[in-house]
Amino acid sequence: MKRTIPYGHQWIDDDDIKKVVKVLKSDWITQGLTVEKFEQAIAKYSGAKYAVAVSSGTVALHSAYAVAGIASGDEVITSPLTFVATANSIVYCGGKPIFVDIDKDTLNIDPKRIEKKITKKTKAIATVDFAAQPCDYDEILKIAKKYKLLVIEDASHALGSEYKRRKIGSLADMTIFSFHPVKAITTGEGGMIVTNNKEFYEKLRIFRHHGIVKKPQKGGWYYEIEEIGYNYRLTDFQCALGLNQMKKINKFIKRRRQIVDKYNEAFKDVEEIIIPAERNYVKSAWHIYVIQLCLGKLKVGRRKIFEELRKNGLGVQVHYIPLHLQPFYRKKFSYKKGDFPIAEKYYERAITLPLFPKMKDKDIEQVVFAVKQIINFNKLS
Repeated sequence: MKRTIPYGHQWIDDDDIKKVVKVLKSDWITQGLTVEKFEQAIAKYSGAKYAVAVSSGTVALHSAYAVAGIASGDEVITSPLTFVATANSIVYCGGKPIFVDIDKDTLNIDPKRIEKKITKKTKAIATVDFAAQPCDYDEILKIAKKYKLLVIEDASHALGSEYKRRKIGSLADMTIFSFHPVKAITTGEGGMIVTNNKEFYEKLRIFRHHGIVKKPQKGGWYYEIEEIGYNYRLTDFQCALGLNQMKKINKFIKRRRQIVDKYNEAFKDVEEIIIPAERNYVKSAWHIYVIQLCLGKLKVGRRKIFEELRKNGLGVQVHYIPLHLQPFYRKKFSYKKGDFPIAEKYYERAITLPLFPKMKDKDIEQVVFAVKQIINFNKLS
């Protein structure tokens, strides 16, 4: 049996390891100068003034919502097609996620549907750059300005993506990144919030450190807690890895885009699948590559195709089950099947294929061969 090709995987080399070991042998292994250097590197790369490193992408979301003032009774508009953390973190703060259906081509929140969901309780719009495809920020920012709402961007997939030649990270009030192993770069676990707002920046730094504010005028030991915070710090040795990975991010993204080009060329004439779209005004960093099955042209359902692909050595996945279908959101907020038909239709036929920069050409060939073979075998004659 052929080896399994995962849907995503980190690329860590000997130089990365050397940089981590160097920090581990130093005096500072957590919350030191390497953290600051990593923050500066991400801020510069993404075009933001400030960056705050935290222990995960989920923590970055929670921190952003918290310093934005999301609290009990507040509503935050977001997409149902996302990882659970996007909405869970709103709930952590006592807020209510208000889902809006997606655009069928970009798979991002549909700006045309947002205004209908705005109420007096709405405090923010939480965008999700699904698969690293940037949302339509001109339209979304226009709506946010009209109703005096914050825009908090979940760019967990999208470090390195561009919207109208502007790097993701320079558009929203706060943007969050994730450094999980399958993302553009990795620190193992880790996240970052970038912003151009100094007040948010200062609050974020306090929030990640228990809410502690030092008061040296009252003594070198003295501090106060004015607002509750958490221990959300990221370590120096993780940031050493992230900092070195940033040297290679352009190479990583270039390879991701090359793989996508090969997939698009291979699958463009396969009538039984829909390949992902990329609008001409964006440049995606391509976190994942999702095909959609045209089930009316196949003899079997998505599950059967999924299982056959796995039997053929492809570590395929499904991103994601729409959040309004999850038992928690159905019970707590009364969401139900049928509320967001475009997201549901997408989910019923979506399969994520392997995509990561360390893939070899023979891996790409294995993916293409398996997909075509299985689709061809199961298509209606």
